[in-house]
Amino acid sequence: MKIKNLLSVVFAVALSASTFAQSNLLNSKTPDEIGKKTPAQLISDNDKPLPYGYVHDRDVLMGKTIWEFVDVDERINFPLYYPIDTAFVGKERRSLFDVLVKNIKNGKITEVYADDYFNTKKTFKDMESSFTYVDTIDAGKDEINNYYDDYKSGKKVLDPQFINKKELDASYISGYKIKGYWYFDKRQGELKYRLLALCPVTPEARDAGNDKADVIDLFWVYFPSIRDILHESKAFNDKNSAMPITFDHLLNSRRFSGEIYKEENVYGDRAIEQYMKDNSQNQLMESERVKEKIRSFESDMWNY
Repeated sequence: MKIKNLLSVVFAVALSASTFAQSNLLNSKTPDEIGKKTPAQLISDNDKPLPYGYVHDRDVLMGKTIWEFVDVDERINFPLYYPIDTAFVGKERRSLFDVLVKNIKNGKITEVYADDYFNTKKTFKDMESSFTYVDTIDAGKDEINNYYDDYKSGKKVLDPQFINKKELDASYISGYKIKGYWYFDKRQGELKYRLLALCPVTPEARDAGNDKADVIDLFWVYFPSIRDILHESKAFNDKNSAMPITFDHLLNSRRFSGEIYKEENVYGDRAIEQYMKDNSQNQLMESERVKEKIRSFESDMWNY
């Protein structure tokens, strides 16, 4: 009986591996067939993100909202950042930033906000100036001044070489801000985490490429509303390329490194840098103190 159970588990794992691998890779006769599932796969495919269980308010014995910054320069966070150049990779490989922006543009992601409290909604049109910057270079301005009447009348059109156009892409991402909720579920007797929102942190398009430029919160996305989209998009698995990780799985399982920069508090949810000023070491120690306080939630519940 145990052998049968073991075989069934192995078969289930093998089946899941085949569904997560690049579809039809070994059976394709032309490159166009790579990534396309067979009719049999489509019939048997029931690939959905693991649904969250219902949590009643009475079951939350203790909870705390925290904000973290995920630095994409850290190696563990590379799956969120790469690939930044999509010209030399397959269509199925995209960075988290590309997935978010693409689906905001095509209207599949609608729960986009200007702040992390979801007070003001934003559309791509509202953010377009942050993504694209178009300006005339000095040589172009001189050209217009020299032939002002011709340009004004429409006889001449400014040559594209005099126009500087910058597009914000994944290569300019500094990191992601993540808002989440730690809570102790008294029904199950354990500490749990629920991701609520995420936000790309980048310079504006006009400052793209300037290392000293200030970064902004580009937009906040309500995470539960985009789980299906993130489940369809895969992050690279460095240990086994036959089983890529979905962005939904990667984020929900906290397979990233983040530094706490704020927790909800009586002072209007002020950030750590507001009361630990001009001292990065103290800010880091305060972040670790908040993290340790959250870790103590669970052990404190079992102390009498």
